[in-house]
Amino acid sequence: MTSLRFLGAAGTVTGSRHLIEHGGKHLLLDCGLFQGRKELRLRNWQPFPFPAGRIDAVVLSHAHIDHTGWLPRLVAEGFDGPVYTTPATRDLSAIMLPDSGRLHEEEAAYANRKAYSKHRPALPLYTEDQAAACIPRMRALPYDQPREILPGITVRLRRAGHILGSAIVLVDLEGDGPARRVVFSGDLGRPGIPIIPDPDLVDRATELLIECTYGDRLHEVHDPSADLARELNRVAAERGTLIIPAFAIGRTQQLLHDIRKLEAAGKVPVLPVMIDSPMACSATPLYLMHREEHDAEMRAAVAAGDRPLEPGRVEFTRSVEQSRAINGMKGPLVIISASGMATGGRVLHHLARRLPDPNTSVILVGYQAEGSRGRRLLDGEKTIRIHGQDVTVRARVGQIHGFSGHADWKELDGWMGGFHQPPAHTFLIHGEPGALEAMRARLAGRGWKVSVPEHEQRFEL
Repeated sequence: MTSLRFLGAAGTVTGSRHLIEHGGKHLLLDCGLFQGRKELRLRNWQPFPFPAGRIDAVVLSHAHIDHTGWLPRLVAEGFDGPVYTTPATRDLSAIMLPDSGRLHEEEAAYANRKAYSKHRPALPLYTEDQAAACIPRMRALPYDQPREILPGITVRLRRAGHILGSAIVLVDLEGDGPARRVVFSGDLGRPGIPIIPDPDLVDRATELLIECTYGDRLHEVHDPSADLARELNRVAAERGTLIIPAFAIGRTQQLLHDIRKLEAAGKVPVLPVMIDSPMACSATPLYLMHREEHDAEMRAAVAAGDRPLEPGRVEFTRSVEQSRAINGMKGPLVIISASGMATGGRVLHHLARRLPDPNTSVILVGYQAEGSRGRRLLDGEKTIRIHGQDVTVRARVGQIHGFSGHADWKELDGWMGGFHQPPAHTFLIHGEPGALEAMRARLAGRGWKVSVPEHEQRFEL
């Protein structure tokens, strides 16, 4: 018997978790954290809907927390098997998971000090130590090296072009029946984004699990660095503060890359740039170390000693004391801090401190999930609740399109054009309802068999 069960990122963007059962073995694709609306975040506290001790192995598509961040809870519930992923994702996860645990501990401690939690005491979802204990389970699986990880289950990873180490997961299933290939897109990147190569094409699949984050939208066709230059020049002229909520992995490094290029071209002044994220501080050197992940331009820049991820006045702040010291800094100033959707992390402290100041600009540079603070800021809400307090928004809020690490619907179509024939069954995941329906209608109109799974829905293959 072979089946697929969708335990996350079904009808929503976050919480990627997809369970394959084949020949009595159970393989979990991703083990992500739910983010965004409260009803979704509460799922993080619920027991896993399948006995964790019966899962034989996990494969991670990439290191972002909505794809990896529930792994410490899975281990706490009894999972004791191997976790397969690319070498770069293993190294990034060794940073990101403990950092996530530390943030959960810090937020619980802050909630207890301020007494704004309904729980007495507030507890972390998991601790830094619990997260760190997951890392020895990780087994590096380089791109394009098939490996039978369970009887009858062979996994091959291909480049997804989303962030460092991101992978498309090919799962070949063999047994008594016909051979099957389940292809899980993970998060697909965009052609031409800096630092890492474009996504690899895949030529066949019997079942396809494809992300639909931008399934109903097109990215603007222009260079986002021009918009970034305008914002940097504005903050310099006004001597203000520019806050950019940005994921510590991927988006932060792309911003550093583009700011460095703008400075080198003389298009912007050299401003203080504060990278306030311990995770980003540790991850950025990995972007330089993993040269097997570089595109041609990045390889050439590193070989020439150009320091492509270091603007002239960048500072990486690790400690809480260093982060607090930013509060006293005057403009012009650029603060890049996680999380990218303002759902947690140090950026919340900077927003709470500076949103009431009309001399502050907040620029969002990535997808903002429904219900996230980033989406509410983008929608123009004048009061945002942070750490149990209502914060007045007088800051200017804007968005720069084009920095997204996710393919839009035409780019997804282009990637699916690599299949020699349509998959027997395509499952649309990792999207909000409008995006999922737009993708479903397009593919169904071409004669593809398409399903939009509901949370915890199971399909026999």
